[in-house]
Order: sequence, then structure tokens, then C-alpha cells
Amino acid sequence: MAEANRHLCLLGDATSPHIQRWAVEMRARGYRVSLVTARPAPIEGVEQKVLAPVRRSTDWLLRVGQARRFVQALAPDIVHAHYITSYGYLAARCGRHPLVMTAWGSDLLVTPQKNTLMRWLTGWSLRRADLITGDSQSLIDAAKAYGPACPVQEIHWGVDLARFAPAPWAGKTGLQIVSLRSWEPNYNIDTIVEAVATLVARHPEAGVQLHLLGGGSMEAALRALVTAKGMERHVVFHGRLDDAGMARVLAQCKLSASVPTSDATSVSVLESMACGLAVVASDLDANRAWLDASLLVPPRDAAALARCLETLAADDARMQGHGQKNVQRIARDGDRAVQMDTMDRLYRERMGTP
Repeated sequence: MAEANRHLCLLGDATSPHIQRWAVEMRARGYRVSLVTARPAPIEGVEQKVLAPVRRSTDWLLRVGQARRFVQALAPDIVHAHYITSYGYLAARCGRHPLVMTAWGSDLLVTPQKNTLMRWLTGWSLRRADLITGDSQSLIDAAKAYGPACPVQEIHWGVDLARFAPAPWAGKTGLQIVSLRSWEPNYNIDTIVEAVATLVARHPEAGVQLHLLGGGSMEAALRALVTAKGMERHVVFHGRLDDAGMARVLAQCKLSASVPTSDATSVSVLESMACGLAVVASDLDANRAWLDASLLVPPRDAAALARCLETLAADDARMQGHGQKNVQRIARDGDRAVQMDTMDRLYRERMGTP
């Protein structure tokens, strides 16, 4: 197979920045990339086959025939499905190999626990893969528990170190705090707002400002909470920003907060680390692998989060020290280019090409 003709077919949401970045990275490594998706969005150079809309979880069962026809028509050299309990299931039903599946978090840690059928379908899908990847040890362990015969390997999304890099600490004014997580129930943005409101009340002189990036279904509720707390001057709703916009906000900040109830390795945590921020996060397995234990708090515990933020706010040198350690850790283990080079090698192994 000539290198220029290697054809990777992804299955995933085109609206996801993770899918967009994956496609771009693999195109840069010489792949022709196509995408089967139920949620289209422009991705330069990527042919997309669009499934009928998915409005409820059972709709995935009804998209099998359409997905199979798309994959057969594309005739890729390798198929890679992102998110086990939706696109992973479709890819398994397509019967095309080599087949790679990537778990994202809730698809293995939450959804299969809802009922026996979901657990059975998850295991059935995973056992049809030729390679399974996940971005944390908790996901690797969860995948292995279903008994797949194929390798299961940790690959995380990584950080674009050319874009996400530390800004001079001396140029940061006040105490700027950022949240990069979506405004959805799992990510507990309301907990962050409550904790920052406590911090502002206790230290009005600190110049605290909270930057909310991400967007989502809870926007109206979060705006109402900010108003109820009298925090309008202290909270900026940025919504969804591209990488350049995110990097500009991160350059102003000293602290990043990420307190979801359930999560695997978070790209937003890694990006915050790469930018030299101290990161306060949920006490979850994935975060323990990356962050200092003193900066981990129980999910949905606004009081614990406020105490942690207050401790850091009182010691700028300590906060800066955590940020410097984070930069060093990402330089060693978090470079996206290294992760994608590893993925390229794994693809080639499955396809039997050099």
C-alpha cells in the first residue's frame, strides 16, 4: 500500500474539537481522512458522510445500515471509532477491519452502568476491535474488564505545545481563574461559581475574576446563579473559543479549575498545565496521575474548592511553583505530536505497512 494512499475513516462527532484535531494530525502524517458523523462541521480536507440525526440514545441502533453503507463505499484501509457506546457500536456492526476504538470516559465509566443491555452492547462492541485506546488508566482497566482479545493501550489527546505555552507570571494581574469545561451537568460549573463567590466575599481585595469557556445547555442557569450571587463584575462568559482564543485567556490566568463528577484525562487540564497554571481538579483517578494531591477536591464540594482556591490565593509563590511543575510535566509526557506519532505507528502495525 503506497503511503499517500493510506485511508483512515474516523467515526465521531465532527463538532468535537478532539475529532477535528485528530483528523488534522493524521492528515499531516500522510493519511487521507474521511469521517462518518451524525453531527457534521467543516474540517478542511476531510470528506464527511453524514448520518441521519441522532436525538436519543436508541437512534444509534437505527443508524447501523446507513453507517455500514457509508463505510463500504469509502473502503478505508483502517477504521477508527471514537466513543464506544455510539460510534464504536456502529463501527463494530460495519464489520470492517482493522478496527480501532477509542474510549472517551463516560462511554465506559458511566453509560454501561445504566442497565444490563448497555453493558452487554459495550462488551460486544469492544470484543470486535483490533486495538482499543483510552486516555487514562481507569479507562484502560474498564476496557480490559470486558475481555477483549486485542491490545488496550493508553493514548491521550496531548497538547499542541506550539500554541499552549506559559506566559510571564509577572504580567498577570489580580487573581484570574479559568474554567475550560463545557456548561453541562457533569462538569459542575455551578460549583466553581459558588466557590469563587466565597473567595470574593472573603477576599474582595484580591482582584478575583472567573473566566468561563466552553458553552453548553446550562448557560441560562449559570447566568442566573452569577446574578443571584452578585458576581456579574467577577465572571466573564466567553463561551466556545478556538485554540488561539483559549490561549489568550489562559495567558491572563494563574489558576484553572476542573471539577467534573466523572472524567478521564482532560485535555483542558493538560492545556492549563502547559500554560503554567496551577490546576485545582476533582479527586479522580485520571487527575491523580497528573496533579499534586493537595490540589484535588471532591466533586460538587464548593466549600472544599473554595478552601483550596483560598490557600493558593494567599501564596502567589506556591501557586507559581505548581504552575512551573505542570509545565515541566507536560513537556515530558504531554506533547500531542508524540502521542499522534505513536498512534500513527499503531495504525501502521494494524495495516501491516512500514
